[in-house]
Amino acid sequence: MILVRANLIGWESTPRMNRFLACFSALLLTCCAATAQSPSSNLLPPAAVPATAPAPAAVTTTQPGDIAQFQKIEDSWSDAVNRHDQYGLELVLSPLFVDVSAGGDVTTRNQQVVQAISGDDKTLYLTQKVVTVRMLGDIAVANGTYVLHHRVNSSQVDDKGVFTHVFERVHNRWVCINSQRTLLRQDTNAKQKKQSTAAEPFHIPFFSRNDKDSEQPQ
Repeated sequence: MILVRANLIGWESTPRMNRFLACFSALLLTCCAATAQSPSSNLLPPAAVPATAPAPAAVTTTQPGDIAQFQKIEDSWSDAVNRHDQYGLELVLSPLFVDVSAGGDVTTRNQQVVQAISGDDKTLYLTQKVVTVRMLGDIAVANGTYVLHHRVNSSQVDDKGVFTHVFERVHNRWVCINSQRTLLRQDTNAKQKKQSTAAEPFHIPFFSRNDKDSEQPQ
């Protein structure tokens, strides 16, 4: 009786085992198929990194808006020198300002202010004209011409030259941090005056033919 019952239990459990194996096999095949349809991310080629386009090189420009903006600053600078105005100079020149004169003298803003307010030459008169401006973000480089009328011993002379002024934008205001001036020789040889400037990177029209067109004190 016991043997017959055991055989019946084994016979009844056989279909359950078969169903379990069938379900397990089906699940295993489904997982294999899903894996085969989804390629591994390791097999994908790395995404191409777009090359960063190089920033365009800054060029010297003659945009009317830029020139007008910095001409106004240069006019304020000249006016402060002509009026011996300490406050006016301090508004234009940065505390880090360094000036290299045409004669090679290096001075700071404080020294420039002292020279302006203590100068005894009442005929001194400065004019500056912006010709080109190069914008470099918060830095700007202005190139132009200048005429400095002053007294040498008992004679009145006009020093004519070109300048390079480097400005920095601080609190939405441009202040000069560096100045470089170069004095031009007054050449009386007409043939040398007609020498071509085609090889120069850019040409600054230094001065007009009428040297008296700028206002000077009487």
